[in-house]
Amino acid sequence: MSATCSKTKTSAENLHDTPQSTKLENSEQIHCPNGTHVKILVIPPLGEDAQIVDLQEVDIFKEQQKLNNIHLPKAKRKWKKYVKYAKVAVLIAIWIGCSCVLMAKHVTVEEVHQVSVPKNTNKGYIITEIPRHGKLWVRLGGALLPPYYSNLSTHSLRVWVQFVVLLNPLKNRTKIKESSILFVQNVSSVWTVPLVTENLIGVVPEVKQKHEFKLTNFTEAPFSSCIVRVNMKTNLKTNLPLSLSYNVHPINVDDGVIYAALVLVLLYVLIIFEVIHRTLAAMLISTLSIAILAANNARPGLDEVVSWIDIETLLLLFSMMTLVSIFSETGIFDYTAVLAYKWTNGREWPLINSLCLLTAILSCFLDNVTTGLLMTPITIRLCEVTKLDPIPVLISMIIFSNIGGAITPIGDPPNVIIASNPDVVKSGVNFTTFILHMGVGVLLVSVFTYLHLRFLYRNVRDLRYNEPREVLELKREIAVWQRAAACMSSYSKDEEVVKETLKKRSSRLIGKLNTKTRIHMSQAENYEGNLEDLQKKYPIRDKPLLIKSGLTLIFVVVLFFLHSNPEIGS
Repeated sequence: MSATCSKTKTSAENLHDTPQSTKLENSEQIHCPNGTHVKILVIPPLGEDAQIVDLQEVDIFKEQQKLNNIHLPKAKRKWKKYVKYAKVAVLIAIWIGCSCVLMAKHVTVEEVHQVSVPKNTNKGYIITEIPRHGKLWVRLGGALLPPYYSNLSTHSLRVWVQFVVLLNPLKNRTKIKESSILFVQNVSSVWTVPLVTENLIGVVPEVKQKHEFKLTNFTEAPFSSCIVRVNMKTNLKTNLPLSLSYNVHPINVDDGVIYAALVLVLLYVLIIFEVIHRTLAAMLISTLSIAILAANNARPGLDEVVSWIDIETLLLLFSMMTLVSIFSETGIFDYTAVLAYKWTNGREWPLINSLCLLTAILSCFLDNVTTGLLMTPITIRLCEVTKLDPIPVLISMIIFSNIGGAITPIGDPPNVIIASNPDVVKSGVNFTTFILHMGVGVLLVSVFTYLHLRFLYRNVRDLRYNEPREVLELKREIAVWQRAAACMSSYSKDEEVVKETLKKRSSRLIGKLNTKTRIHMSQAENYEGNLEDLQKKYPIRDKPLLIKSGLTLIFVVVLFFLHSNPEIGS
């Protein structure tokens, strides 16, 4: 609102601070006796295209605005400018520091040694470097069994570490004479590795396992005649070929946990406070993580970094989200929600139950996040028709969307990551097994969640608006006009005219409010009319595409179940 009086700016600020959801139907233009006018700019009603309205002041109080308000915005802008420069400087410093560390440290190359463990005899592998921090990291490869199959085999490989002090410095690394040994001490626990049977050695693919030995009662000797020996012994009746690699300078696990926690906290700070875009935040933190590994002499190579990317999981998520997007183009989500409104005759709890059940079923086989987003607009429209508060309804739908997505390996991104994990796959957890194990828990959670929601909203009036939406909007509009009139003073004739005009406008709106309240109280719900309008507004938009995408989804789900069969899956 603009005027020739200084106090009018207060009412303009109040109008400008009013939420944009306030429904003001018309603009008012009030003419003052001296030829000037007051123009009250309004915001469009809900449901229409919103426009940004600038409230302009006339020349008479531009100088006052400069005197009273110009210094604070400048200071604020200056402060924001400094914060922006500081943020950019810190991020650039982190990036340069990571780059310097990565350039200074070379890629850690793992040297692989081939050994053969004879039957009924200890095989010792000599390490001349003394382990740091009393820890030794060893990786073995060969005809080994994964740990989760250890109870299926009676054959095993026993590995432990010894500290050996020699009389003279070691010359031949492959063999030590017993006469040259001065002192031997076992400094680690025994690592038992399950093995395949003798007839499968050389037939099964190589399996690698790693283990970190914590060396107890071990001190670094100051002289060069001490070594570390890795002893290996099997209960096989034949020789066992193995590949062996080691690291005498592994990262301290305790320090690694601290580094990981700090990096994770930094990532969440960057994302939550929107310091930078979340994609750039993820790139920066991943670079920082690799730099920390490099600083601890464990810089990975490019092939190892690429192997950390779970391509199968990414492709599965991409494919399922693409399928959901294609489904949304057909209008099936809106149509099924309207169908639920029709089947329940617009009754509150049957409608909420239908929407929650529909969302849970769709989330089982489609991405639950995207499904929830696509179901939200039609749910809000149904809540408007049935005079329900959309907030508790949407919360209930989101809860059941997460519950439904948890039952299948493809319903939720964390499930996709878990089900695609190589160790989980090798342990025999397939699509059907996952559903069978999760089904019971999901069913119990669904029952208790539903009972909790029914108890929480046991009074149906808690789900309804206390007053119709039109009445609430009229009350907000009346409050705006009354507040604007109250802010006007009576120091001049112009201001008095403006104040009286605002009061007349408020009186007209109060009369309109009383009329709408009486109409609403006497008017019954028009279920048939609402249903007809919804069916016209939300039909199936593309039936051929719906048939194609539906057949595709059925084909994908059938393949998931068929993959559970070992004969077909292999």
